[in-house]
Amino acid sequence: FMMRSCERVFRPSQKSKMKNTEMLALILTVVGTACWGVCFWWMHRLSTRQERMLQELHDVTKRIEKLSKVEHDLLREVHPVVGEIKESVQDVAEAVSPDGSPTKTPGR
Repeated sequence: FMMRSCERVFRPSQKSKMKNTEMLALILTVVGTACWGVCFWWMHRLSTRQERMLQELHDVTKRIEKLSKVEHDLLREVHPVVGEIKESVQDVAEAVSPDGSPTKTPGR
């Protein structure tokens, strides 16, 4: 008899176990919900930073395209002039040569 009464004192009752289980489930639910909230905030923060970086990259590519177009236009203007300079150097070389025959110009 003595042993059974001690077991009742030290052993938690079925109701007490149920309350502990429900309390643990509630705590885990609250912790899980809080973790979800933190995760959502963190992902939003990363997404915002990524969008900002992509916008900066887009701006840089636009500037590079603009500079490339200007460079292309400049080369288009200069290219015919380079050909004309080569021809006039060749004409001068022919005129200056003592026998009047065409001489080799550098680069040809």
